[in-house]
Amino acid sequence: MISFQDIQIKYGDYVAIDRLNLHIEPGEFFTFLGPSGCGKTTTLRALAGFITPSEGSIFVNDNEITHLPIEKRKVGIVFQSYALFPTMNVYENIAFGLKLQKKTREEIDRKIKEVARKIDLNESHFTRNVAELSGGQQQRVALARAIVLEPDILCLDEPLSNLDAKMRVGLRSELKRLQRELGITTLYVTHDQEEALTLSDRIAVFNKGKIEQIGTPYEIYNQSATEFVCDFIGDMNRLDKHILQEVNKQTGNSLDISREGYIRIERVSLQKAPDANVALSGKIIDREYHGMYIKYTFDVNGSHIKCIEKNDGYVFFEVGEAHNLHLNSRDIMQF
Repeated sequence: MISFQDIQIKYGDYVAIDRLNLHIEPGEFFTFLGPSGCGKTTTLRALAGFITPSEGSIFVNDNEITHLPIEKRKVGIVFQSYALFPTMNVYENIAFGLKLQKKTREEIDRKIKEVARKIDLNESHFTRNVAELSGGQQQRVALARAIVLEPDILCLDEPLSNLDAKMRVGLRSELKRLQRELGITTLYVTHDQEEALTLSDRIAVFNKGKIEQIGTPYEIYNQSATEFVCDFIGDMNRLDKHILQEVNKQTGNSLDISREGYIRIERVSLQKAPDANVALSGKIIDREYHGMYIKYTFDVNGSHIKCIEKNDGYVFFEVGEAHNLHLNSRDIMQF
């Protein structure tokens, strides 16, 4: 449905996006993930029409839209700041685009009430000024204003970043439910790995204006294609040559000791699993209590290795204790 072909975006001599090629399927929840300044929002704004690429083409349903005016693209967008009109009440904010389309008063009223029901926005809020609303309510108003126009594509630029942690988690599930119900192709920009993994059908990981990997959340997390993706997604242990030598010694493997190894912290355990084939002796130097689990940091011959253990309410290991860490060498990644 959406196709970016050899897109380059420059600001003077600075290349923000370099030769980007990407295809997004109809109805997908597709996420642009990466650190600040990596090009993900720039790519989204090029699709919406706020930025014109220096080179390349953008297609939607085989129709080129690279130079099409914003209002003709049928793209709805929710900004990080929500960009609501402070002098208008909730109803007027949602109705704004419909009035520009010269819809009748009856049609505007019907559409607003329909979309309000879909996103759990109470009609009692319609007459309130947006400044009186909570962050979560403002986010819903911004979302309603975008989808009431029935766009073909919905763009969400870090829409949850201004909310507290508990509200973000709740609204994540609402966003995904709404996207499934509407069947609308959705592009989501975030730097939050957990958001990307929980919401997305597929993810593009951006780094310095280029895409490092495109894949499902499972592929991005478990089959990282590059060192950057591996290190950026989730919590990772770096294994130096001394650890890799010990792994090779115990398993007969031939890991390259001239390159670092990586293993996710949940793949290392104080409990020996049936498939574990490596045991590393170390001493606890730090312990973090996270409620559902406990994160331990071990010193293993000068290297720091982390593991997490489920909180069963009974077993707590103390800083200074010596224990074996167990892992399966197949879980070690090198690039």
